[in-house]
Amino acid sequence: MKIAIASDHSGFSLKKEVKIFLEAEGYEVQDYGTYNEESSDLSDFVYPAALAVARGKADRGIFIDGVGYGSALIANKIYGLYAAVCQDPFCAKLARLHSNTNVLCIGAKIIGSGIALDIVNTWLTTDFLVDTKKYKLRVDKINEISEKHLKKLSDI
Repeated sequence: MKIAIASDHSGFSLKKEVKIFLEAEGYEVQDYGTYNEESSDLSDFVYPAALAVARGKADRGIFIDGVGYGSALIANKIYGLYAAVCQDPFCAKLARLHSNTNVLCIGAKIIGSGIALDIVNTWLTTDFLVDTKKYKLRVDKINEISEKHLKKLSDI
């Protein structure tokens, strides 16, 4: 599985740890930056990484900033992306089981690396409950909203 990873300066240190973990687990990691702790704008790195997921160049995205919400706001503006901010493994599990998210957003100022790695592992190893009518219907409704309000990348 190919994972697009990105962060701003506040998420850089945690991103390095997550990247090491992912590579050790056999994932192909595409690092979109930032590459240091100098002050930076989140969108300069998350946006290209999000586009990689939307265009199918990566299967999923993991974005790390101060609290996770900035990354989620950016990712959720793009057709075909479904980002969730997760601060514990339980939320990560539900984000996959019930909502079929393809982008995970983590707040480096909120959680430490130990829990972050548990969140990443849980999110990557949990499958969507596609055979459960309730959750499939929920995701279908979300997709309908995207169809109404977001432009497909091919139409831009």
